[in-house]
Amino acid sequence: MSFISIKNLVHDFAKRDEAGEKIGSFTALNDVSIDVARGEFIGIIGRNGSGKSTLAKHINALLYPTTGKVFVNDYDTSDINNTYLIRKDAGMVFQNPDNQIVATIVEEDVAFGLENIGVPSEDIISRVDEALRAVGMEKYREQSPNRLSGGQKQRICIAGAIAMEPACLILDEPTAMLDPSGREEVLKTVKRLNKEKNITVILVTHHMDEVIDADKIFVMNKGRLVLSGTPEEVFRKTDEIRNYGLALPYATEVSDRLKKLGYDIDICLTGEELINAISACRNVRGGI
Repeated sequence: MSFISIKNLVHDFAKRDEAGEKIGSFTALNDVSIDVARGEFIGIIGRNGSGKSTLAKHINALLYPTTGKVFVNDYDTSDINNTYLIRKDAGMVFQNPDNQIVATIVEEDVAFGLENIGVPSEDIISRVDEALRAVGMEKYREQSPNRLSGGQKQRICIAGAIAMEPACLILDEPTAMLDPSGREEVLKTVKRLNKEKNITVILVTHHMDEVIDADKIFVMNKGRLVLSGTPEEVFRKTDEIRNYGLALPYATEVSDRLKKLGYDIDICLTGEELINAISACRNVRGGI
């Protein structure tokens, strides 16, 4: 049974003139259908403007379908009476942590959402403790978020989301503004939450290497779902991925180029796979 079920989703944004009058519309999502099982790690990839962030916002009921249906844990997102329940089940983290942090002390920021929904004080304390522990930020609880690195700030935002005890965590390009070290911190945290707590993860990204461990990948292009499958299934379609304006994971790019030069090598996803494949490689001229 699907935890997230999206059927024939269409989303149109209104075009308006300088006076605010509607003069037309733009279709950002066009007949998109996907299913996600509870506990899966899903990657949504695509160029800027492909519709991937619009799709993610539908899962959190930040947007409503123009036509089609979105269900999260059997709740219909187009019914505003379900909005609270959907957002409780599906927490969202955006790309700029500075736009999400609202308090001057780390633990207060993590507690902010819990206070807003009236969670008892004793439960807030335990949930904040658990959330900070889950993202490895317990020792920073009394610090100002302004003194933290970008990766640490983003982990605080993730802690604030998981303190709400969601079944699903939606991350809309959470590493886009981070350096490589910060990216690694955030990805390790997300993958650990997925494995240890069985939290469904929806990761929207344009970094292909971030989704090579995903259970499933959805590729968006011009508002349509154009490819889906496991990382191995999707990234084997190297020319198709390039045609959609996307880069391949580094190991996939290198192995594909070697293959096209005539080397007997399989398409790889990771650096370790690539090293092993090159070590065992033989080509028509007798090896590398």
